[in-house]
Amino acid sequence: MNEDDIRPTLDSRQPDGSVATTGDVVRNRVVPRRHPGRWVAVVLILIAALQATHGVTTNPNFHWDTYAKYLFSPFVLRGVGWTLLLTVIAMAIAIPMALALVVMRESGNPILQGVAWFWLWFFRGTPVYTQLVFWGLFPVLFPSISLSVPFGPELFSVDSRWIVTPAVAAIVGLSFNESAYLTEIFRAGFRAIDRGQTEAAQAIGMSQAKIWTRILIPQAMRTIIPPTGNETIGMLKMTSLVLAVPFTLDLMFATNAIANRTYLPVPLLLVAATWYLAITSVLMVGQYYLERHYGRGHDVAVSEGGQH
Repeated sequence: MNEDDIRPTLDSRQPDGSVATTGDVVRNRVVPRRHPGRWVAVVLILIAALQATHGVTTNPNFHWDTYAKYLFSPFVLRGVGWTLLLTVIAMAIAIPMALALVVMRESGNPILQGVAWFWLWFFRGTPVYTQLVFWGLFPVLFPSISLSVPFGPELFSVDSRWIVTPAVAAIVGLSFNESAYLTEIFRAGFRAIDRGQTEAAQAIGMSQAKIWTRILIPQAMRTIIPPTGNETIGMLKMTSLVLAVPFTLDLMFATNAIANRTYLPVPLLLVAATWYLAITSVLMVGQYYLERHYGRGHDVAVSEGGQH
């Protein structure tokens, strides 16, 4: 070995001017990549946002004093409460109905399959406003609800107005319509599960009810929750259509009533938008935690699989 073989090369020279020996480990200094375009975009967006905010807040046509006056008005707060109540009850009815329709669609009984198919066809094919108008007119179309022996005498009869009140009509119209959409969401979630798990459960003698409650539903929740959360938010905003029943206690009716009295529709629309945004934000937070709860095992498995 001659002297040229052990002479350090230019690549082994250190930043301080010294030369690395044979036993030294040469480390390259990593310089992060600069992104000047991002900072330019951030500055432009901030300027546009500040200008828009200044233009809206200083515009007298928005009547911010009226907005502040009615934001926490008791009449508006009552509308918020009824809107939340309609949303919760309608979803609480629609979800078990959708599960039942999924079971009917996936059953081997052609009659149940036909009934489920007709339900989806009708309620997905007609506008929800039309359905709400029909339920509002139900006491007019059917003045009484009676129970009688087939082709025989009537046992008893009740005035429809006592049963199908505006609140009931609004809840029935919203929940029936929503059940049709949730059925397809749930069915897609169940079909995403490997059929081998169902076959294995049947092989060890599990009943169909246990297969649904212990295998299919828990696994499908991870796929079902995100679109169901979106449907819940959509239901919240769909309650603004219950005026067709007519139901006159929801948030949108309350703000419209005040706007008609004050002849200032813009600030009252902002009041309604503020409350809808606030409720939607709370629902989105709840959806996030539900997704994280049901996706815990899946997220760990995905991360471990990515590492391998």
